[in-house]
Amino acid sequence: MTLTPTKRMVLVAGLVLALDQFTKLLVLRLLGYGQQWVGLEGFFKFVCWGNTGAAWSLFYGKNKLLAVVAFLALIGLYLNRRHFDFHTVGGQFALGLISGGILGNLVDRVHVHSVIDFIYFFILPRGGGEIGFPAFNIADTAICTGVMIVFLLAWRNEQAQAPGSVAK
Repeated sequence: MTLTPTKRMVLVAGLVLALDQFTKLLVLRLLGYGQQWVGLEGFFKFVCWGNTGAAWSLFYGKNKLLAVVAFLALIGLYLNRRHFDFHTVGGQFALGLISGGILGNLVDRVHVHSVIDFIYFFILPRGGGEIGFPAFNIADTAICTGVMIVFLLAWRNEQAQAPGSVAK
């Protein structure tokens, strides 16, 4: 069976969605909402936190609005996929990562009314307290990785088209 570019993108999105939802279910079962488990003292812990906002809790409390934005973003990505280096496997993979990540967080927004975040890196400065990177999940990682791949592909294509460059 040969996979078309769209089927390849959908397959990657489905795998990301399944992995994201499985890990969130596991965290909810093992930790419970609002709890945490320190994996590496002073650096990393698994948490079970809900986020009704976007990245870094921007638009906190706007869960319904962000669900609509996510849904519209999915439609926009699908309809405009050919503008994102979709003819290459890398582009298909990148859009699959982004779409699967958006879907994973959208499922949370609809069913849990917040996005479940569970990966948390932090440091403990000498003066006390805790300085942490915002908690995130598999869906967030997939979105960021997919966006990075899209940028790298665009940069590579731009370099190949630059005057005096040799096409590869």
